[in-house]
Amino acid sequence: MKFIKRYFLIFLFTLACSLYFYPTIVKGLLPIPSDTIIGLYHPFRDFYAKEYPRGIPFKNFLITDPVRQIIPWKELVMERFEHFQLPLWNPYEMAGKPLLANFQSSPFYPLNIILLIKPFYFSWTIFILSQIVLSGIFIYFYLRNLSLHKYASLFGSFAYSFSGFSVAWFEWGNIVHTVLWLPLILLSIDKVFSKTKTKKTWGLVFLFGLLSSFFAGHLQTFFYIFIFTFFYFFTRWIQNGKKRNVLFIFILLTCLFLIITSVQWIPTLQFINLSARSVDHLEWTKAGWFIPWENLAQFIAPDFFGNPTTLNYWGVWNYGEFVGYIGLLPILFACFAVVTRRDKKTLFFAGAIVLSFLFAFPTIFGKLPYILNIPFISTSQPTRLVAIICFSLAVLSALGFDYYLKNKKIVKGKAIFVFFLSTIFLIWLFTVTLFGDKLFAISPDFLVLAKRNLIFPSFVLACSFILFFLSVTNKNIHLKKLILILVFVLIVFDLFRFANKFEPFTKKEYLFPITPSINFIKNDNSIFRVASNDSRILPPNFATHYKIQSIEGYDPLYLLRYAEFVAAMERNTPNISAPFGFNRIITPHSVSSLLDLLNVKYVFSFNDISSSRFKKVFNEGQTQIFENKTVYPRAFFVKNIINANSKKEVIEKVFESNLRETAVVEDFINKANLSIGQAEILSYQEEKIVIRTNNYSNGFLVISDVYYPNWKALIDKKETKIYITDYAFRGVYVPKGNHIIEMYMSIF
Repeated sequence: MKFIKRYFLIFLFTLACSLYFYPTIVKGLLPIPSDTIIGLYHPFRDFYAKEYPRGIPFKNFLITDPVRQIIPWKELVMERFEHFQLPLWNPYEMAGKPLLANFQSSPFYPLNIILLIKPFYFSWTIFILSQIVLSGIFIYFYLRNLSLHKYASLFGSFAYSFSGFSVAWFEWGNIVHTVLWLPLILLSIDKVFSKTKTKKTWGLVFLFGLLSSFFAGHLQTFFYIFIFTFFYFFTRWIQNGKKRNVLFIFILLTCLFLIITSVQWIPTLQFINLSARSVDHLEWTKAGWFIPWENLAQFIAPDFFGNPTTLNYWGVWNYGEFVGYIGLLPILFACFAVVTRRDKKTLFFAGAIVLSFLFAFPTIFGKLPYILNIPFISTSQPTRLVAIICFSLAVLSALGFDYYLKNKKIVKGKAIFVFFLSTIFLIWLFTVTLFGDKLFAISPDFLVLAKRNLIFPSFVLACSFILFFLSVTNKNIHLKKLILILVFVLIVFDLFRFANKFEPFTKKEYLFPITPSINFIKNDNSIFRVASNDSRILPPNFATHYKIQSIEGYDPLYLLRYAEFVAAMERNTPNISAPFGFNRIITPHSVSSLLDLLNVKYVFSFNDISSSRFKKVFNEGQTQIFENKTVYPRAFFVKNIINANSKKEVIEKVFESNLRETAVVEDFINKANLSIGQAEILSYQEEKIVIRTNNYSNGFLVISDVYYPNWKALIDKKETKIYITDYAFRGVYVPKGNHIIEMYMSIF
């Protein structure tokens, strides 16, 4: 009974979360935006065309990355682990690219153990749901450790777990997992400074929390978490007498953290150095890079500018980056904490919000890292600082609610002041909506929408006024308990409504269905790649789920060499200069002869392909599949070698040469008497390829997989060099005779 009584509020929080996830628990719907798969893209739209000739409606077009990036990568990672293989390479995107090193695949995240449960959609659902539950539990215990009232701690749990940041990134499966460890990390820091005998244990908890946050898979968000943790620790260290032994423990744990995580950050740094990140990142001067000042309104009224789910968002792109809503009532109590409390906790979190605002909004401080071109920071969008803002606001809301619960006799005047300020702000928003077409260059239609979207916040504010007035004017104990219950009902109703409006829950049969077109491709057991000349057909990374190799891909990190090759192919000229005309999403639409080298056997298209090289072999609705009759095999011998030393010279020679007979190779000493031998791929796996060769003289074998320095080659178990061939691919010099060539991927 004591255990139940002690953790009753945790149980209550979990129960409330289960109510939010009733579509999953009761109806079996998935917290996965799979409706975008069958609603936006072909051949899936074709598959459902008889039932839905205009396409299946989808809820939120803004949420496509979970199915276009994270889920395919996670599936591949877990499959490799199930076969006791490190998930080092992904051959299904961009003619091959690193998997472990792309960071968002997050192979070493401890909670990946959940994903071992089959089927994958079921374990992924648990994985997603765990974010909300763990976020709430961790911050609850953190707030309790700050000596806050249990109801105030529960209040903060709801504000944090269903905050705008959590809701916006909830279905991604990596960003919120990165953030949810923050309160546990801060709790462990506080425990290390306490006088308990469990300092070492809590030191290990600190290390585990930091490792988990890092390995969760979103580097930029973790960077903000780490900086916040760093300042929190040193603030607590100064407050607790600058004890050297505690500082030593912190330094030791940080060193252990760097050593353990090297298995991830070393490959990632290598990938970054070889990527197009430095030449093809978003422009920081464009609108939406920082949080626009007008989007402060979203902290009070999240749908002031509309909502992507109702297709009426009229603000700066994009909604998900700017919404810092934690509930209107929590916002009021956060302001109340700033007005009433003068303790160090309040000052720290208020200061964290101010500093985050300075760098997330277009201030001179926020622009400075981009003006100075500071590495890493200058390629990262600062809007993710909303994670720190939401967390700090949630803590302040708990601090304010705690003060309200413990000091009811003295809060009346100050609380009225806070409510008065919030009312003034809402009146100002209403003024903008009523007269914005005269005061500002805003469409009257948009103002009508904004006015309508202020009705609900006004209703919540009115309810808050009523509850507050009743609580400070009534001395009936039972009525006060009822008011407390109504406070939680109001915050749950407010936040659940906000989250439910944004998040899609979809049928499991919508998650990567098998269509006739997909079956046609998968029934061809040869080794080949596919391409699409329209981004609406089998979009980048979907092929990974189906184990279909593609030349396309969507990833913030992609190899510079491959990007330059694709840019030249799209331009149909040996021009590799940036900008490339694409950013993060590589979808080559050209049907040039370079597709032959890329081993593209099938091309998806809506229209006929005029080139005689292509023959239509299948169609499903609007989707047509054409076979490339001149495709090169994945591995083949050439009889001529052209040596080139600069990238410019290489790409020019690639465009001038018959690549079926001639290879352009870098740093290669020409050897005479090359022969065209036979090459048979005996085994093709993600991290290992085995090829049997036979030639009567020495030869040069071209493998049209992307070159990466971590690939090694053995000829009859003896190591040999892999050359950069035809600008972005691999080549091996093979002595005459019969040989077994093995290529394998290493982590370093």
